[in-house]
Amino acid sequence: MKLATPKGFRDFLPLDAMRRKIVLDKIIMVFERFGFDPLETPTLEFKETLSGKYGEEGDKLMYSFKTQGEDDVALRYDQTVPLARVVAQYGPRGAQKIMFPFKRYQIQSAFRGENTQKGRYREFLQCDADIVGVSTPLADAEILGLVYSIYKELGLDIVIKINDRKLISDIEPKHLAAIDKLGKIGEEGVIAELESKGLSGKDAGDLFARVKATQISNDLSQTMKIYEEMGYPANSIKFDPTLIRGLDYYTGIIFEVVPAATPDASSLAGGGRWDKMIGNFTGIEMPAVGFAIGFDRTVEAFLEKNEEVFLTTNTEALVTFNSPQAADKAVKVLAALRSQNINSEIWLDLDTKLEKQLKYADSRGIKFAVIAGLAENEPEDEVILKNLAARTQDSVKINELVQRIKS
Repeated sequence: MKLATPKGFRDFLPLDAMRRKIVLDKIIMVFERFGFDPLETPTLEFKETLSGKYGEEGDKLMYSFKTQGEDDVALRYDQTVPLARVVAQYGPRGAQKIMFPFKRYQIQSAFRGENTQKGRYREFLQCDADIVGVSTPLADAEILGLVYSIYKELGLDIVIKINDRKLISDIEPKHLAAIDKLGKIGEEGVIAELESKGLSGKDAGDLFARVKATQISNDLSQTMKIYEEMGYPANSIKFDPTLIRGLDYYTGIIFEVVPAATPDASSLAGGGRWDKMIGNFTGIEMPAVGFAIGFDRTVEAFLEKNEEVFLTTNTEALVTFNSPQAADKAVKVLAALRSQNINSEIWLDLDTKLEKQLKYADSRGIKFAVIAGLAENEPEDEVILKNLAARTQDSVKINELVQRIKS
């Protein structure tokens, strides 16, 4: 048996999982502040649901297989196409179980057969939010405001780069894919790749120059104006005509989030307007706009700025005992703590010396140890409260214990 995860898949031990949860809780709080409700979809979709929605590269990277029942299925590649399927299935052309505009967020894993590298994995958590059923600059500005507010809540200074896919809709997708690599391979690399895709050196240079010289569209100008009127800083958003975004389903505004200090770095989040995909399922187009957070990169950026703020455990107090005879008292103390919502646990081996119990609490980062039976003639209503961080301890009545820990 090989004791390892498959390439591109990861374990998250408690310390890492807790840190991810801190970021996740902040993201969810902002989603819900903006009126978005959660949605969950299955890990597997029928292959035909996903195929052909992401372009040639997407179909290559998709994990697909046959079930024992001979169904052709695929692992969820992103959360946009499953959302489109949900809207078609439960919207006005389907079971009529959802209302519009439909504002949902979704936090689940996606799967892609990537060449693994730093920040890119084959299973990764996506945090998406979309507005379905409205096509206005106000809806676009609301999505941009949500993006900015999430990173403000995380304490990260970001810039949102925006463009309009309608401005470049006449350019072949294979050429757009080359321009999309600008941040990774530079201008010379883009022109070389355009040449490799069939353009002459002059035509490649002319096409790239044309893209760089593209002027902002009226729709984008209006969206940026509304965004600033909503109170978001003008310097947090920037028109970038070379921004492409690789997925083929975008139809209007597209955007990416980058750190303000390193705007050419890999994006932390990205999205745009995708008004045609739902029509693939229903035959009637329905507008939609949204984004996905690159959760791993966002967590890394958050950790770099906030290394000192993290706990190593969620346990606030460990209830210990100096002898097996004090275990009954310790159990009663544990019940009192938990009844008042103090995250607490009890030492489970009656024969362990107190010194080892305290060492365990200290190494776990548990702040308080509650010791029952330390004194020979200890009153029944008292225990020792030890602050392991401050290296202090004193006798406390059990009915005052919760307040002492909370304060």
